[in-house]
Amino acid sequence: MAKSTFVYVTYIRTTPEKLWHALTTPDLIKQYRFGMTIESDWKVGSTWRMYSDGSLMDSGEILESAPQKRLVTRWLNEWKPEFKAEGYSRCVYEIEPMGAAVKLTVNHSIEGSDSKFIAAVSVGWAMVVSNLKSFLETGEVALVGSRSEMRSRQHP
Repeated sequence: MAKSTFVYVTYIRTTPEKLWHALTTPDLIKQYRFGMTIESDWKVGSTWRMYSDGSLMDSGEILESAPQKRLVTRWLNEWKPEFKAEGYSRCVYEIEPMGAAVKLTVNHSIEGSDSKFIAAVSVGWAMVVSNLKSFLETGEVALVGSRSEMRSRQHP
């Protein structure tokens, strides 16, 4: 079966430990992810849930968790019925040391071609990872606002 896939690669001047901490610490996630809150203990088999203003947006399960190396999640969009109808996707974060920097690869995929969900998250991932990079390198995010403000900027 065909897959819809989005891959984003960036290089961040940080350490694998600091990047992993930023990817798995709710207080930090909230800062670079437009106020979103995430609940999880990041252990294999555990659930995770992401909220915006108290509303469940996404949920899933931790499939792999290798601190400072790799995190794999099963992902279900909860807020948009047509995205939820596409079913579970898979999101893989790979962390690779590169001298004074770290290579971060985010690979988000779903079974089936022409996924509207993957098309939508490709825009969101670019903003989230840009904010994560800025946050880790400077202590500040590049894009400021709520998730709804970010969505309205995508579609004038």
